[in-house]
Amino acid sequence: MKETELSIRVFPDPVLAKVAKPVKEITSHHRKILSEMAQLMYEASGVGLAAPQVGISEALIVVDAGSGLYKLINPRIIIQEGTQANEEGCLSVPGITIKVKRAKKITLCAMDESAKEIIIEAEDLLACVFQHELDHLNGKLIIDYGELPKPKK
Repeated sequence: MKETELSIRVFPDPVLAKVAKPVKEITSHHRKILSEMAQLMYEASGVGLAAPQVGISEALIVVDAGSGLYKLINPRIIIQEGTQANEEGCLSVPGITIKVKRAKKITLCAMDESAKEIIIEAEDLLACVFQHELDHLNGKLIIDYGELPKPKK
């Protein structure tokens, strides 16, 4: 039984290619959206979800790569170090994984739900997930990193 009206948009939905707008003022509406996004992410067995993936073109993401839930507003990467390449999947591109090269370690600056600025240092999987969700805020999908697999004949 779902308690959220949100649903995950799937490629080629045009909202996935739009650059999300920064949130100017954090309201109870944004907090509600973040909570619903987290619920939807867990229901879909995902590790991250960005607002464009639920049809909302605003800079909101939720991430839980096993170390706890992050609900972030206007996230941006301020430091990147090293490289890693991993097979990534995406709730908006079901059934496809693509090897994506990303920074191994990042420092992220964002606002939390109470409009407090927070700095997060992340590496390995968590860094990868944050970068993946920030791509969504910039209208970029994993399929933009490589070629789609050819269908088997």
